[in-house]
Amino acid sequence: MDKQTYKVLVPHDFTNVADCAINHASKIANSFSGEVYLLHVVSKDKEIAGAKEKLTQVAERAEASNSGVKFNVLVRIGNIFEDIGDVASEIGAGFIVMGTHGAKGMQKIMGSYALRVISHSKVPFVICQTQDPKQTDTYDDIVVPIDYSDVTKQKLTVAANIASHFGSKIHLFYDIENDEFLKKKLDRELSFAKNYFLDRKISYTLNQAEIKGQFKKQLVIFAAKIDADLICIVNQQEGALLPDFFGSDEQIVIANEAEIPVIITNPTQQVVAGGVLGT
Repeated sequence: MDKQTYKVLVPHDFTNVADCAINHASKIANSFSGEVYLLHVVSKDKEIAGAKEKLTQVAERAEASNSGVKFNVLVRIGNIFEDIGDVASEIGAGFIVMGTHGAKGMQKIMGSYALRVISHSKVPFVICQTQDPKQTDTYDDIVVPIDYSDVTKQKLTVAANIASHFGSKIHLFYDIENDEFLKKKLDRELSFAKNYFLDRKISYTLNQAEIKGQFKKQLVIFAAKIDADLICIVNQQEGALLPDFFGSDEQIVIANEAEIPVIITNPTQQVVAGGVLGT
């Protein structure tokens, strides 16, 4: 196999939400003329054969409904949360697309341990729920929350690379800030963001929250209102001077009621057409 083939990894637990993740992964892989790798993790040797047979059936159905995308099957012994990052690095994946069962079932897929896996992964995660992606080959509208954290510029890099590849429009969303010092800092970040996208000829809009407070909820409401395809955030990194806007209330965004997929990257990642580069 060509080592330069773009690869998207999908942890699959034989649920409907995992099938939804397949659809998103197919969309991404197809845009890069790449391939999808389905991963299932078992706890015992004797479970390997049955899991591989079942996962192969999933792959065959996926290939039949996603013309032009090749699906590969991987079955490992271990723990799904421990093995995701290792497998992604092993195959050279550009994205991991993983399903979540929403806020009510958050701990099943996206508990605090899973968030630590994301934090230590070198590969960006696209987290999706049960809603299938739009029947287009692009992600047309991407919402990017802007604040005064020290990882905001990283987030712009991620969003710009995705937008350049898919021809997306960026929607910058920012809070109302009354503190004069923080307001000036936010204004600088917004000015930088506008120039960043202008220099790259990427279309963008500026959108301010309607009220002070509940920024994350307003972000989700706005994203739903414009029928966004993605919300782009940077994962909180322990020890960061100012973490990204999402912290203790990750569920509001990751498991948002509008079921808008969320792309999460770490502060040291850049998403490019060929994969992920460390900064």
